[in-house]
Amino acid sequence: MIELSKTSRRKFLRDIGYISVGFPLLSSCFGEQDPVVAARVNYEGDLPGSMRNASKVNAWLHVLEDGRVMVFSGKVELGQGIRTAIRQVAAEELDLELDQVEVHLAETGVTPDEGYTAGSSSVPNSAMSVRYAAATARQKLLELASAKLNIAEKDLILYNGKVKSKKSNQSLNFAEILEGAQIDMEVTKPVPLKIKSGYRYVGKAIPRKDIEKMVRGEEVYIQDLRFPGMVHARVLRPAGYQSKLVKVDDSGLSTAISGIIKTVVNGSFVGVITDREYQAVKAEAYLRKHSEWTPTPSFPKQETLFAHLKSIAEKPQSIRNEGDITTLPNGTDSFKASYTKPYLKHGSIGPACGIAMYDGEILHIWSHSQGIYPMRRAIAAMLKMEQEKLHVIAVPGAGCFGHSTADDAAADAAILALSYPGKHIRVQWSRQDEHTWDPYGTVMIMELEASLDANGKIKTWKTDVWTDSHSMRPDNDPATLLDTRYLENPVQLKGRGYLGGGHRNADPYYSIPNMQVNAHFFDGPLRVSSLRSLGSYTTIFSIESFMDELAEKAGKDPLKFRLEHLEDTRAIAVITKIQEMCNGEKLEEGEGIGYAFSRYKNTTAYATAAAKVSVDRASGTIKLLKMWAAVDVGEIINLDGIINQIEGGMLQAASWTLMEEVKFDGNKITSSDWMKYPVFRFSDIPEVKVAMIDRPNEAAEGGGEVSMPPTGAAIANAVYKASGKRVYNLPITAEKILG
Repeated sequence: MIELSKTSRRKFLRDIGYISVGFPLLSSCFGEQDPVVAARVNYEGDLPGSMRNASKVNAWLHVLEDGRVMVFSGKVELGQGIRTAIRQVAAEELDLELDQVEVHLAETGVTPDEGYTAGSSSVPNSAMSVRYAAATARQKLLELASAKLNIAEKDLILYNGKVKSKKSNQSLNFAEILEGAQIDMEVTKPVPLKIKSGYRYVGKAIPRKDIEKMVRGEEVYIQDLRFPGMVHARVLRPAGYQSKLVKVDDSGLSTAISGIIKTVVNGSFVGVITDREYQAVKAEAYLRKHSEWTPTPSFPKQETLFAHLKSIAEKPQSIRNEGDITTLPNGTDSFKASYTKPYLKHGSIGPACGIAMYDGEILHIWSHSQGIYPMRRAIAAMLKMEQEKLHVIAVPGAGCFGHSTADDAAADAAILALSYPGKHIRVQWSRQDEHTWDPYGTVMIMELEASLDANGKIKTWKTDVWTDSHSMRPDNDPATLLDTRYLENPVQLKGRGYLGGGHRNADPYYSIPNMQVNAHFFDGPLRVSSLRSLGSYTTIFSIESFMDELAEKAGKDPLKFRLEHLEDTRAIAVITKIQEMCNGEKLEEGEGIGYAFSRYKNTTAYATAAAKVSVDRASGTIKLLKMWAAVDVGEIINLDGIINQIEGGMLQAASWTLMEEVKFDGNKITSSDWMKYPVFRFSDIPEVKVAMIDRPNEAAEGGGEVSMPPTGAAIANAVYKASGKRVYNLPITAEKILG
């Protein structure tokens, strides 16, 4: 087996100037005393899913000319701090200083294809792949250095980018060991990992370098990118989902507005390219006034939406069916409740942006998509181009939270770049387009029914959930891109995406002897796709609200009631911890504290949330005063990063719970700006406290979505405690408190 190879990827990075910039090395030389090198232990468990298609060391890391290490990840930075976490695990296993590791994220042809950055999978998949590749590389470097120095491996120390003899001054840095080659060997078990007691970085609160830049306004997002000679464009959106272009008259456009370069019409796709951005804005407005579209059907009435969705839903699919839910305990009744969640926006602060440049051979695209390889497949299919002719570079966007409009903006730019080669074309979406063409998080309905036995424990449980798809992400089906539906030869969607997200967490993570879960799928009126935590936010809001109601029926404390139905010690621990955190919290008149628990996907991270609210019973006004969370994500990689994610998830869920709802009327979506779609402002943000339970011997799980599901239910339960009013239909507003 060939284990060392030259690589074109390294040449590519050098050619674009990435590694020509010098970085200082910290502690790259050994001091007078040899460092203490941690022992290793063989890892025999499963390798991450990302290694199925990228199983060689050099897919994940390269040694640079100066001896530093470049690490590659197919994941995108969405604010979760994955770059820092990956740097930590690589530096740990290679015994490097953090500044000796650089991380290159998501670029086709350069980084591994890791699909989407979604599902809280960046740490368990990408970071762990880097961990095992780095540990394998370390062992190979020792082996090669042993041969070069003619010194037994046991007499060598690897530390801070050098392999040094324990008995002499002989040493080599990584670049000298490899002599321009890279480690081209498979990552196979057993993998020699550093023992956890020897960690220098993993589990610590390592600050992210980009946070200070964000505060100073220096961080570069795709909306900020500028290229020499770059031109600007806007796309004229149809009058509605099903509208088709009848005609567009651009004959007077160049006279009315300066800087017009080109109008592109392809079927019902209309784009305009200009010298400057504001010229494109004015040109799009002009074309809107001088175009005609076919009418689009009206949406169902919003006030009868849930009844309509039930009427069009398919026959239920059985998701779980255990025991007998039909036989109730003697002398008891079943309890029922119904809950709803409206359509929700992704709510990115920065509207979508895409940049593309066709050089006559390769179509280069810059995008804040969550999945650059899947998006490349979709755009290539849309344009009928070979995938290898598309080069996609991930650039952070100003907000994401799931499958947003980023892919659509990239598709806009790609179409226009082919029509005007040789120039970088920047397509910036408007706020109105961002709000009205967003692939929303779907509306959902949950109906629950349960009974209690003589001891006040749950005997039977039934869940019925009504849901649309929770993912129409771009991939092999080009119709997942908005533009494909309006080009001259439009393509209709082949499938319905990922339906399983709709019943995620619909089966409670409690010990219940008799349980049934049914899913009713429908094709709703609005465009939908993935929104952070998928169906879990709604299912846990419903289940944990119902758990409080059942606890009250049983005459028990809500947390004690939950503990009576749990056997998992880790679940019990996060509930016990939240009890400690809230113990002694004083309540004034009109205030209440609510709790909720979930294990995300019922298989990954654990979280218990608590919320303190005040409710003015005269006006119904709700004020969120304080929130707590106790969370277990297994092994913690970056303590600072995971707490940031938990806090951010709680605040977004709080905004969903108390404010957010996409509204529509006739054939128009009326939530077209921030006034018509309010979200949390700084003045709405409460005090938030997070306690992390570190379990270094458990698998490392992602934390981007774990805190969102229980937060909504905790707020709902707190509102009930404060006001005596149980709200079943989100969002929880003053009108519903008083109604």
